[in-house]
Amino acid sequence: MTDIRFDGRTAVVTGAGTGLGRSHALGLAARGAHVVVNDLGAATDGTGSGSDAAHAVVAEIRAAGGSALANGADVADAAQVEAMVAEAVDTFGSVDILVNNAGILRDKSFAKMSDADFRKVVEVHLLGSVNCTRAVWPLMADRQYGRIVMTTSASGIYGNFGQSNYGAAKAGLVGLMNVLRLEGIRRNIHVNALAPTAATRMTEGLLEPEALELLRPETITPGLLALVSEAAPTGMILCAGAGCFAETRIYETAGVALSGAALSPEGVMAAMDRIRAPEGQQRLEDAFSQTRRFAAMAAAQCRGGGQ
Repeated sequence: MTDIRFDGRTAVVTGAGTGLGRSHALGLAARGAHVVVNDLGAATDGTGSGSDAAHAVVAEIRAAGGSALANGADVADAAQVEAMVAEAVDTFGSVDILVNNAGILRDKSFAKMSDADFRKVVEVHLLGSVNCTRAVWPLMADRQYGRIVMTTSASGIYGNFGQSNYGAAKAGLVGLMNVLRLEGIRRNIHVNALAPTAATRMTEGLLEPEALELLRPETITPGLLALVSEAAPTGMILCAGAGCFAETRIYETAGVALSGAALSPEGVMAAMDRIRAPEGQQRLEDAFSQTRRFAAMAAAQCRGGGQ
């Protein structure tokens, strides 16, 4: 297999001062990319700021012979993001790759969570990714090339106690990816999602030392590099951790078509086992695929005269 390289490409990696972002930035630089190392320098809850971490990563990349630029933009501030992308273009000539990695945690049970904590997490994870993607999208469209990764999470896909804000934001990123992969495909913009399980500042207090060693960020970055390569898929949710990789897919069951007296709440409950049965489930290409499928099911049911 041909080596994956990024020579001549420019990548923006947000939240790249530590943890996963740092690992991604180093991985991209080691394979030839110019890297914009973005990091606000905040604590894990989003408070504070400082550029030391981003500059340290840049120094590490340059010491290894790579090319990098430090940037301290707050991804939740659209104006700062636009300025970051303009600086990247002025310095390196383009932006070809965007890794939306920046994030914070403000965990509490839903009943105890403040509105401010809910909004702030959504602003950083979801709207921060929107801001960064919006800033690079026209550049990628003009050049007919782009690779974008949203960082989602098992908390958004499957749920996790005490993370309603984080889970909502991470699930929202899957929805954003699903739409953008459709809008970007004609312009050769591939959009994917990475769902990592890593030992970072956000998880160090939750895992045993043995698990932390297995879940080093460096075991996840190979998956990220694959998702932003020229041959990358689009519309994929790649789950990664400890050198293990899997794909999460959203399926729709075959379902049932109800009419007459059966088209009632009682009828839906009576058919629940058939509605949830996995036999014949399929992955739909887009939202209208479901509309067409339901219309066809209903028409067939009317013709057959059954439930």
